[in-house]
Amino acid sequence: MSAYSFSAAGIGVVLLQLLFVVAGAPLLVGLMRQIRTRLEGRAGPGVGQPWRDLRKLASKESIRPHGTSWVFVTAPLVLLSSTLVIVAVCPFISTVSPMDGVADLFAVVSLLLLGTVALALAGLDTGTAFGGMGASRGVTIAALAEPTILLAGFALSTRVGSSNLADIVEGTLHVPTQIFSPVSLLAAVALAVVILAEAGRLPIDNPSTHLEVTMIHEAMALEYAGRDLAIVELASALRLTLLLGLLANLFVPWGIATEATPLALLGSSAVFALKVTALGALLATGEVFMAKLRLFRVPELLAGSFLFGVLAVSASFFLA
Repeated sequence: MSAYSFSAAGIGVVLLQLLFVVAGAPLLVGLMRQIRTRLEGRAGPGVGQPWRDLRKLASKESIRPHGTSWVFVTAPLVLLSSTLVIVAVCPFISTVSPMDGVADLFAVVSLLLLGTVALALAGLDTGTAFGGMGASRGVTIAALAEPTILLAGFALSTRVGSSNLADIVEGTLHVPTQIFSPVSLLAAVALAVVILAEAGRLPIDNPSTHLEVTMIHEAMALEYAGRDLAIVELASALRLTLLLGLLANLFVPWGIATEATPLALLGSSAVFALKVTALGALLATGEVFMAKLRLFRVPELLAGSFLFGVLAVSASFFLA
């Protein structure tokens, strides 16, 4: 555990990271939407529109379908709280954190799955056809995507002998040539495909449509309104940001702070924002030229990413 554990500096890093990611996640979504609209020849609502939408939703009353139970009520809170815990423990801005002990690959994947399952149960709890359909699709994708995240992370962890995310990042910092190894390249491809599925992006899902034939994530959240919907939308933006942040820092960790000094944290925050923005812009640009896959083709794509994860783990042992 870090020497800064449970110190004022370590706690300050966690708070700074939480505030930075929470404030920037809706802006990242707004930037990606703006890039898509510009490339499609439209003006767009502006980068800050997601924050304006969240503020409007937060001021409205939550309306819950008749017959729903506590599962529907608590699912948004479980989704948001599990996501915030991941944001707090992951090494985004600094590897100095009093929560290093829980910054474990298996814990992070479990928390991601917890949020997905909570939202899927809420979709089932409504008793509607759309909710059940979205829950079924969401759990199917999660069952194929979560093992791939574990495999990609495990392939990187073998060279440092630890599944702790901060140790994996520091190991790459100490031996930068590892980024060009077959293990890293295979794991990066596997994780990149899984991020599309976990974040509900094209070609897996289309976040800008409510067409019942195609929607997955939107179907599970279709019955939410007001403050509950604001929580779900904020959690979705946070999940997209943290997944892109993990992709950036696990494979290109340069710029992350290794000490809790104000100058180092300021520089690492700027670098992290730049990396995540670049990945988001690249993803938004690619979505303009991609069509959504048929639902029955999605498992084939995720199976391919799983195969890349298996190859990455195999290469990590053979090339060790």
